[in-house]
Amino acid sequence: MDRASWFRIGYALLLGLLGAAILHITIVLLLPRISDRSGWSRMAEASDLYQPVMLHSGLPDTVRDGNRDPLFRSIACRFDLNDGHLRLQASGAVPYWSASVYDRAGKNLYSLNDLNARDKALDIVVLTPAQMLEVRKEFPEDLSQSVFVESRAEEGIAVVRAFVPDESWTPSVEGFLESLRCQPQ
Repeated sequence: MDRASWFRIGYALLLGLLGAAILHITIVLLLPRISDRSGWSRMAEASDLYQPVMLHSGLPDTVRDGNRDPLFRSIACRFDLNDGHLRLQASGAVPYWSASVYDRAGKNLYSLNDLNARDKALDIVVLTPAQMLEVRKEFPEDLSQSVFVESRAEEGIAVVRAFVPDESWTPSVEGFLESLRCQPQ
């Protein structure tokens, strides 16, 4: 074989490897969008919109908290901002809580915890930019202590986690999570 033949073979191999790499990266990036076993679909099997679902090991495999940290308990609810803005509220005293808002594809839109909230109270309002303009026109007094989260995504999942430092805190933490109200306004 002459030098030109080796060059063509090397070029073909390089081009094939580059094409395979591009295809692999594309598939990995698109998989969450095209998967029918996404967090959204698993939550849809377990509950309706605005219905909180506990995400701990006592649930079937279809809905489980990916964190699985034994010191945390989690609850989640799906929402659709086409029904109005979402208000998340829970009451009770727990050592620590965190809340995250994800879009339907699982992208984290916003996170906060009790250290960032007013008076350590869980009171979050999720709304679209258009809904935020409407709320600003006539600001409701009952939302004065709420944390506002603007979302361009209209559908999503809100997840609240609470820390259980020892078993004596279990009733308080579970009461806090069970008090979660996930309602359109």
